[in-house]
Amino acid sequence: MCGRYFLKSTPQKIRELFGYPEQPNMPARYNVAPTQPVPVVRLWEHHRQFALMRWGLMPSWVKDPKNFTLLINARGETAAEKPAFKNALKRRRCLIPADGFYEWKSIGGRKQPYALVHNQGPIAFAGLWETWMGPNGEEVDTAAIVTAEASRDIRHIHTRMPVVIQPKDFETWLDCPNVDARDVAPLMVPGPEGLFECVEVSSAVNKVANDTPDLLTPITDVQREAEAPAPKPAPVKRAAKAKGDSGQGSLF
Repeated sequence: MCGRYFLKSTPQKIRELFGYPEQPNMPARYNVAPTQPVPVVRLWEHHRQFALMRWGLMPSWVKDPKNFTLLINARGETAAEKPAFKNALKRRRCLIPADGFYEWKSIGGRKQPYALVHNQGPIAFAGLWETWMGPNGEEVDTAAIVTAEASRDIRHIHTRMPVVIQPKDFETWLDCPNVDARDVAPLMVPGPEGLFECVEVSSAVNKVANDTPDLLTPITDVQREAEAPAPKPAPVKRAAKAKGDSGQGSLF
């Protein structure tokens, strides 16, 4: 899955890659988390459009969001069959600008975070979006990141990764009116090996409030030692009971 990602490229570079006319003044974000507003690019009235949506897709048929699980990812292999995603895959595909994402690996009883960094500028995660309308008429645009099996070089960290759409395929992915969901299935595959650099980072990324460039700095030995779990205390050995002693004591 992908539960955190980052977007550090300049607004100009992002706009140049995705080709939308809007000029949003977006600050760099180093720890994007579910429920937060995220930038997406969609096809709107035959033109690419920049928009902000809540990360966590909410299908239009949901009555009470309090009783619905937050959908931050959609598995590419099954999205066409799942009620929560199949309509969005047909009619509401989008691109989510990013420079990489975070994953956690179980090491020695703890979760060690890694940054998967794309160093050649922004890329596009495959996304799906839906507009949820509340009982009072309020509308909320929501989105999810499409995932695939991880490429072989990062599988040792996690078994899943975001689907990355190449620039040559942007139009195909976005053109829902003319490109059926079956035709974009070949795009929902792992990215090529070497696309991301794997960087072991500090557990500071675990806290959503932390959102600074140093989250991408490789962890130091001092930090690793400080973050290591405390060793478990050795079990206390009880004295062996004498043979025939019931432990109840005796008055005689």
